[in-house]
Amino acid sequence: MTLPEDFDRQLVLATQAGLPLVPRPYHVVAETLGVPVERVMERLAALQESGAIRRIGAVPNHYTLGYRFNGMTVWDVDDGNIEQAGTIVAALPFVSHCYQRPRRPPAWPYSLFAMVHARDEAAAREKVVTIAQALGPLSRGHDVLFSTRILKKTGLRLSP
Repeated sequence: MTLPEDFDRQLVLATQAGLPLVPRPYHVVAETLGVPVERVMERLAALQESGAIRRIGAVPNHYTLGYRFNGMTVWDVDDGNIEQAGTIVAALPFVSHCYQRPRRPPAWPYSLFAMVHARDEAAAREKVVTIAQALGPLSRGHDVLFSTRILKKTGLRLSP
């Protein structure tokens, strides 16, 4: 069987909105694309290994699950300690994502960002305290910015 040159693009288009919610989703994708299921699985693995796809997994809607207090915690960490601090924060089980961003002094001294989710504000603030304790003297200050509405909830999408 000869596959089209743009098979990877077709595969991404067929899966970017999510895999079918059936017992054998890769089989459905393979049938849709008219290729063997092994080809779908091989290419997805190769795309993931190359970094073109970061991960394949479930993405729960935390609002639907009752996690309505979502706070972006921001931390003032010395640039020389950012890797260490990021590793500490990213390892916490309740941090959904953690990354470095440029600071904009004097108004914005923060360079480490970490998102936390909780069912109520008190629980979210407890998580912020836990992060502060984990960072100890690596943190020179912090704040938490709570979400007030959802503006966008999708990643990059290819156009057909």
